[in-house]
Amino acid sequence: MNRERFEAFLKQLQLEPNSTVLDIACGKGEFLVKLSELYRIKGVGVDISPYFIQEARKKARLRVPDAPLDFIEIDGKNYKPQDGKLFDLSSCIGATWIWNGYKGTLKALKDMTKPGGLLLVGEPFWLKEPDPEYLRAESLQKEEYAGSHQDNVRLGEACGLSCIYALASTKEDFDHYEMLGWWSLEDYVRQNSNDPDIQEILALYRKGKENYLRWGRETMGWATYLFRKP
Repeated sequence: MNRERFEAFLKQLQLEPNSTVLDIACGKGEFLVKLSELYRIKGVGVDISPYFIQEARKKARLRVPDAPLDFIEIDGKNYKPQDGKLFDLSSCIGATWIWNGYKGTLKALKDMTKPGGLLLVGEPFWLKEPDPEYLRAESLQKEEYAGSHQDNVRLGEACGLSCIYALASTKEDFDHYEMLGWWSLEDYVRQNSNDPDIQEILALYRKGKENYLRWGRETMGWATYLFRKP
C-alpha cells in the first residue's frame, strides 16, 4: 500500500485522544505507532513472532516513548480483551488466516469492538478468475479469498457491518511490494553466501517472481476495508 495514501487515510479516521485500538498480527508495530503519533491512542498489538514484538517495542520507545502501547507475544486467535473491555478500533491487516479467513476475522473483530466502533481489515481479492495453473503453482484454493473487491464489501455488510471506506492498492503499489522483496532477497543472498539454506531460498524466490510476473500481477488485488459496527 502506498505510504502517502495510507497515511492520508489514517488522518481521515479522526480518532479521539485515548481511543483504544487493537491490532492483531501487528508485525513491527508501525500501524499503532503511527496512530499514536496522530491521535495519542491507547493500543494493544498482538503478534506470534517474538522478533516482531521486540522490534515493535523498540519502535514505540524511539518514536512515542510515553504512549500507552502494549505489545503482546501470542497467537492472535487466542487473544481476549482484558476484563472484557471492547475497542474503539479493531484491526487485522493481512493476516485473516488467523480466524480461518476473511469472514471469520470480521466476526472475531466485531466481537471485540464497541458498538459504533470501527473495524479495519486488509484482504486480497481476485481481479479476475484465477488460472488453475496459477493456483497450483501457489498452492492456493480459489475459495481462500471471498471473491472480487465488491464481494469483500458485501460479505462485511452481510456480517451486519457497514462499509464506510475501502482503500484498494494500485498495480504500482503491488509491484513495489513484490519487487522490494526481490531486492531484499538478492541483498541477503549476496551477504550470506554461507547460509546452508541459500539454495532453497533462491528456489522459492525464483518461483515467486515467475508466478507473480506470469499470473499474479493481473490476477490478485488488495484492499483495506473500513467497517462500522452498529
